[in-house]
Amino acid sequence: MHAPISIKGLSKQFKPQRVLKNLDWEVEAGSIVGLLGRNGAGKSTLIECLLGLRDAESESEVRIFGDDVRHLSEATKAKIGYVPQTSDLFEWLTPRQMLAYFKALYPHWNDAKVDTLMQRWDLPYDKVISKFSGGQKQRLSIIRALAHDPELLILDEPVASLDPAGRRDFLREIVDSVMDQNTTIVFSTHILSDLERVAMKVAFLYNGRIVHQQMLDDLMEVSLLVTGPTALVAQLGPKKTLQNTMLNDGNTRLLGQWNEVQCAQLMARSDLKVERLSLEDLFIEMTK
Repeated sequence: MHAPISIKGLSKQFKPQRVLKNLDWEVEAGSIVGLLGRNGAGKSTLIECLLGLRDAESESEVRIFGDDVRHLSEATKAKIGYVPQTSDLFEWLTPRQMLAYFKALYPHWNDAKVDTLMQRWDLPYDKVISKFSGGQKQRLSIIRALAHDPELLILDEPVASLDPAGRRDFLREIVDSVMDQNTTIVFSTHILSDLERVAMKVAFLYNGRIVHQQMLDDLMEVSLLVTGPTALVAQLGPKKTLQNTMLNDGNTRLLGQWNEVQCAQLMARSDLKVERLSLEDLFIEMTK
């Protein structure tokens, strides 16, 4: 059984900058992964290389369900749903006309799901798409991506055009709509509130690589930021070191992970500064 996404040694350069640098990444079936990175980190470039929309450098190996993305089979293409950051709808058509066009391309088209989502999101079938608001176009893009029951759903900043209050609820709706099908979902974002209560895992993209991937709950539970004399910090022995910085004052700043018992012991120490971080603070630490 092939992983939905398997990447080894992915590099991509836009001269003079190398955006992706020998990147490795694997996503397991059924995962809901938030791809987290700052603006300009290369999230869209990674997604476009993953889908074969941009050519990676020749030594890169990028596979979807075991297929090389340069030679995807029709069967594999039919397993993928994709919502780009900017709308690529046929805006001169109505939703009814556009959806009928795409229905003809996919053997597994779910009319009931389309009708349900069109009604839930209050989208008219017979209004020209060019007259839709940005949020309506985003919703229609997602309906199109979900309509053929994809096994892999890739969303590039999928709610960028929605207001902050609605983003998380909307992502929750997307996840709920495919939860019973074991669909793998990857969505890129730099908006941390999009992740909470939606993503099962987070993957941090920084300096051209996936520097860390972990279950979100575990990440928050076992990660601590410890600051103190270098000799003391060196004795702590974390299970995993995420960041380790020598400070000018002779102290060390260590972002690491320990088990729950060790975390409780560390939090009780008075000779070290020990902090639990919010997701926002973790993101800043992991991407600086």
